[in-house]
Amino acid sequence: MKILKKIGIVLFWLIIWQIIAIIIHNDILFAGPFQTIASLVKMSKDTIFFDSVLSSYLHIMAGIFAGVLGGTLLGSLSYKYKILDEFLSPIVLMIKAVPVASFVVLVLIWIGNSNLSTVISALVVFPIVYTSVLTGLRSRATKLIEMAYVYRMPMLNQIRYIYIPLVLPVFKNAIALSVGMGFKSGVAAEVIGQPLSSMGNGLYNAKIYLDTGELFAWTAVIVLVSWITEKVITLLLNVFCGKGAVNDN
Repeated sequence: MKILKKIGIVLFWLIIWQIIAIIIHNDILFAGPFQTIASLVKMSKDTIFFDSVLSSYLHIMAGIFAGVLGGTLLGSLSYKYKILDEFLSPIVLMIKAVPVASFVVLVLIWIGNSNLSTVISALVVFPIVYTSVLTGLRSRATKLIEMAYVYRMPMLNQIRYIYIPLVLPVFKNAIALSVGMGFKSGVAAEVIGQPLSSMGNGLYNAKIYLDTGELFAWTAVIVLVSWITEKVITLLLNVFCGKGAVNDN
């Protein structure tokens, strides 16, 4: 029943989308679902399309992985060593506040556009994961850490039975947000930097030629790839780390 309900909701919005397209009646201003699907089919017949999707995906995922790894490691260390958090806080705040476009221009000047989406995705993901890990540990771990210290629990056991279960709920939420933001920022960087064989370059070309159907098709591909990646990562976290969390009350 849930699947049928979701299918019904999707069909409802597709109908609304088509009605709006009929009312506007201008393919340049607004493409309907049929035109979008036709553009997607046309794009999929060209090998450049798959090369672009794969290239962007690998670059953006590398950036997301780097941001998650860096945020998790430094967030954990900042919880243990407060002085590190004091030094990193201005950097994290700056990364959050500075517009992505500014970073894109700097990265283009420094290293060019070949790894642009990787660097930008990492910069966007890092503060999300760092803040989530640090907040999760600070808000819930105090009593359990004190207990582990009293009973002299080995550090590996603390990590396995205390830190991971405590951080996992907020970490999953951070990952879900990071994947979406990573793809958004990565593709936006590609639109500005225009590396060849990339999804961002495809979006830019659609804009240049006023091909709204192709623009919507690329957007649908980006959303779908991001959504599937998020679901797969969440599933893997559930399988390998479990769904539960330790309660410190």
